[in-house]
Amino acid sequence: MNRSGKDKTRPIYMISVVCDMLHVHPQTLRLYEKEGLVHPIRTKKHRLYSENDVERLNLILQLTREMGVNKAGVDIILRMRHRLEVMQLEMEEMMRHFEDDMRNDFRERIRKALKEE
Repeated sequence: MNRSGKDKTRPIYMISVVCDMLHVHPQTLRLYEKEGLVHPIRTKKHRLYSENDVERLNLILQLTREMGVNKAGVDIILRMRHRLEVMQLEMEEMMRHFEDDMRNDFRERIRKALKEE
């Protein structure tokens, strides 16, 4: 869940709703799925898209429509973006550990200084 408490990974939108939201034909979304650019959840009868899927599709459409990026370029951009997100999370985790270590070291120094008094 994100900070607003909304689970952006929960598949809730049917393909027709996403098509209306993004002003695309259902075949476009099916093509993007076939090419591995998006992975909606599939039930027996429906494709269901999450908020994350819709955001990803919106980015894909911006890249292709507004910037003229072809599908191979979109795939590379999406992969690089994912790598950057993973690296960002790793950096945040490293910073938390570093801050914890610094806090613990500071507390230990204070304890030692108070014992010496």
